[in-house]
Amino acid sequence: VNYPVYFVSWYAALVYCNKRSIQEGLTPCYIKWGSTNPDNWGSIPISDCIDWDIIICNWSADGYRLPTEAEWEYAARGGHKPKPYIYAGSNTVDDVAWYYDNSNYKTHQVGTKAPNELGIYDMSGNVWEWCWDWYGSYSSSAQTNPHGATSGSLRVSRGSSFYSNVNYCRVAYRSYDNPYRKNHSFGLR
Repeated sequence: VNYPVYFVSWYAALVYCNKRSIQEGLTPCYIKWGSTNPDNWGSIPISDCIDWDIIICNWSADGYRLPTEAEWEYAARGGHKPKPYIYAGSNTVDDVAWYYDNSNYKTHQVGTKAPNELGIYDMSGNVWEWCWDWYGSYSSSAQTNPHGATSGSLRVSRGSSFYSNVNYCRVAYRSYDNPYRKNHSFGLR
């Protein structure tokens, strides 16, 4: 109970978000081939799949979705008035994160470390969190709530995991992986 959701690919996360949205009577965010019903999308890929990489997000829908990388970082840093912490809620990693040196190589219940300024737990450590964005360079111009690169082959993951080195727990650290990849350290909240 209360463990992070893990062993989930980016593709599977989209299916989950839309199915839960449908179940709760919300408008699903993700659209594939004109359909928001994942039952019409075919099997979740276990390798690169261009048919799934063309899924789009309806940003005005009220259903569940993955955060953009910018949204994830905003939440991890503590919102409008963040303190300049290295990790999500502290400069002392052991206060806020389950990572390689303290996790005993397993996930832990959410909320057993200190929260950040917004009251959010485990933004550093425990499980890498998928974000909506393709992995790419940041724009050099100022932006408000950007949605990331418009194409690519890898999706962003943030936050690090129970199996990560302390350097990966930094709020600023960006990671990425294939959208079909799933293992014990990738998940969603």
